[in-house]
Amino acid sequence: MIPQLSAADMAGLLTPAAAADALAGVLLAGLDPETCPPRSALPVPGGGELLLMPAATGAYAGVKIAGVAPGNPALGLPRITGSYLLLDGPTLRPLALLDGAALTTLRTPAVSALALRHLVPAGRPPRLLVFGSGPQAYGHLEAVLAMRQLAEVVVVARTGSSNSAAGARKLAAHARGLGVAARPGVAAEVADADLVICCTTSREPLFDGRLIAPGATVVAVGSHEPDAREVDTALVRRAAVYVESRAAALREAGDLLVPEAEGAIGAGHISGTLADLVAGRMPAAGAASCPQLFKSVGMAWEDLAVAVALFEAAGENSTT
Repeated sequence: MIPQLSAADMAGLLTPAAAADALAGVLLAGLDPETCPPRSALPVPGGGELLLMPAATGAYAGVKIAGVAPGNPALGLPRITGSYLLLDGPTLRPLALLDGAALTTLRTPAVSALALRHLVPAGRPPRLLVFGSGPQAYGHLEAVLAMRQLAEVVVVARTGSSNSAAGARKLAAHARGLGVAARPGVAAEVADADLVICCTTSREPLFDGRLIAPGATVVAVGSHEPDAREVDTALVRRAAVYVESRAAALREAGDLLVPEAEGAIGAGHISGTLADLVAGRMPAAGAASCPQLFKSVGMAWEDLAVAVALFEAAGENSTT
């Protein structure tokens, strides 16, 4: 029977910063995200979706089997489910089975944190505005706090939902417990934010992109579908845009594909990739003359890199 790492087993094995380091390490070792296979998506009767995300390096291979079940929260169940099967690369022998939802909850903020290391300029503590109050919102808050001191955190709930408003208050209270000033707010406050993080299930833009200040940074992680987006055409047209992979973004990122379909931008609008930032091929901290947008769709190589780091950390812990 192969070892299993539950969410509880994985908790504390890897900090967001260590997960970001693992991602940077595979990019610096030469992995090219442009060559990674696309995810497979299978609609499931009842409104859900089954996702398969395989990846391989020399030493390891793996596949994430994830479920997206929009009706689950009403049943008291998580919206994202899944498992990650980690394999030995040369022999393809199963090594471990990891909780896929917990892996995603760690991996996605780590990807954002790695981008933000290069996009957010040093200096005064930034003001952070977060859209959303689910696991990804908590993960991103903690990942950013591990990287930077924050002047303030503003949490914005989805319009018209009492549950979301309660969630925003709860996340703000959590942030205050971590030692940062925090409160619920409204979408128009993006005008005063240095950093905006969007981690929602919204299919429509969350705010007016004309309000984002030049030099501010926006991260959007909530969707990977060509017709869903969290940011509007106005922001995309103004912004220097960074992605994990051009190929993946132009397959899945509605935040970019909708403006392209409208004729507002062309495929060449993307300024650079995560690999460009990590390798130093892009100017540090981007351009102060325009907003910066990092659009993440989530990729299988990222899951593999973080799963390997978790597996190796678990092995080290078991021998100490």
